[in-house]
Amino acid sequence: MLKKVFASAVFGVEASTITVEVNVDKGIGYHLVGLPDNAIKESNFRIAAALQNNGYRIPGKKIIINMSPADLRKEGSAYDLTLAIGILASTDQIKAENLDKYLIMGELSLDGSLQPLKGALPIAVKAREEGFKGFILPSQNAKEAAIVDNLEIYGVENIKQVIDYFDKGEPLEQTIINTREEFEKNLDFPEFDFSDVKGQESIKRCMEIAAAGGHNIILIGPPGAGKTMLAKRLPSILPPMTLHEALETTKIHSVVGRVKDTGLMAQRPFRSPHHTISNVALVGGGSYPQPGEISLSHNGVLFLDELPEFKREVLEVMRQPLEDREVTISRAKFTVTYPSSFMLVASMNPSPSGFFNDPDAPITSSPAEMQRYMGKISGPLLDRIDIHIEVTPVPFDKLSDDRKGESSVDIRKRVTLAREIQTKRFQESDSVHYNAQMNVKQIRKYCVLDENSKQLLKTAMERLNLSARAYDRILKVSRTIADLEGVEAVNGSHISEAIQYRSLDRDGWLG
Repeated sequence: MLKKVFASAVFGVEASTITVEVNVDKGIGYHLVGLPDNAIKESNFRIAAALQNNGYRIPGKKIIINMSPADLRKEGSAYDLTLAIGILASTDQIKAENLDKYLIMGELSLDGSLQPLKGALPIAVKAREEGFKGFILPSQNAKEAAIVDNLEIYGVENIKQVIDYFDKGEPLEQTIINTREEFEKNLDFPEFDFSDVKGQESIKRCMEIAAAGGHNIILIGPPGAGKTMLAKRLPSILPPMTLHEALETTKIHSVVGRVKDTGLMAQRPFRSPHHTISNVALVGGGSYPQPGEISLSHNGVLFLDELPEFKREVLEVMRQPLEDREVTISRAKFTVTYPSSFMLVASMNPSPSGFFNDPDAPITSSPAEMQRYMGKISGPLLDRIDIHIEVTPVPFDKLSDDRKGESSVDIRKRVTLAREIQTKRFQESDSVHYNAQMNVKQIRKYCVLDENSKQLLKTAMERLNLSARAYDRILKVSRTIADLEGVEAVNGSHISEAIQYRSLDRDGWLG
């Protein structure tokens, strides 16, 4: 007897429906076809034990299971429940009138309980698109899938509940979530706050400009100056995520099984990979491509601490995603694209010893060591970083001051207002949402300078020996400074402030 049960496979951040056909015939044997991986091939042992421990069995007949489309590789253990229900239905151990209306997935333990699966959110989105009535899955993933409306979500603890639902009509508890309400409830404020930072007013100002325009930033300073502390607080001043951004971000984290019980992610991600990371772990990949750190930080912040310690090839693979704001991973049979629109925050010591031009430093570095150290970071990568700022150690009188600095809440209000101006400015563009994304044409349109400002920029570029690539970056940053002030035209004061934030472009910075 032939029965069909439906499951799903995730490729990138999209899902594809898989039809599991189970045919039971005379003879003996268990044949699983349709490009399953080893985890699926081993499922017959888990299924046999789970069924036996719940009063059912795999019959001693010839069972052929086809996972269609047969040319698409299937991966993971989440098909256990699908296969088990298909076997029970095709051998008439349970009734199965409504099987075709549901997507059924979950990994079985030997006692029949269910383990969580990856990619519940993209699967639920696809199930709704395909017109399924409901999605039966492990209870741990129910909140995540319930973000999708117009689809019944049933979170179950074990296979017995699913069997009783189809065979005896015993109801399952439906998980219902008001997505917008849940999203707003989770918009708690991050644990790190700028009011904890003593002194460093100029750096805080820099961070505010970076957040307002979505600019990438690099912090250069000796050990203990507060670079990491400042970077960790950057998400607290970014504008709150929109519902659309939250759904996009949750989808990516769902694919790697990192969505918590709250369901929808309401906080902007902050990722800080160690400098020993491989290029595949950073940008994504593998034989079965998974998202890397740059995609997991989509709509948030990617922090690279001690930038020159990262392998040069690892940093170079970031160049294209930084420009295109998405990463495409190609394999022989398929291609997946992961979004990667993130703010890059990097930090580094100014020299291998960490103490640059400090006469009291215990260790100093020779010019050759300095050149070798700085040479690890390529010009094209620095070209994609709009703001370079030097961080100096905080003096004792500032450290011991009991007064609190300006809070993240106050800074965030100004940043949000500046972002709203940019949203209005770029409302007709699909690819540009804030100043850092502007192309040359838009820079010429929205960063018009008067004669005095042009002269100031010309003088600065000649005197400071600023490179040509710094020109557009200065204009973008000055546009953001003007937006923070709520001013329509970019003027000389905005230009002069933006020029200060190009430390690494100055010839002779190394001495």
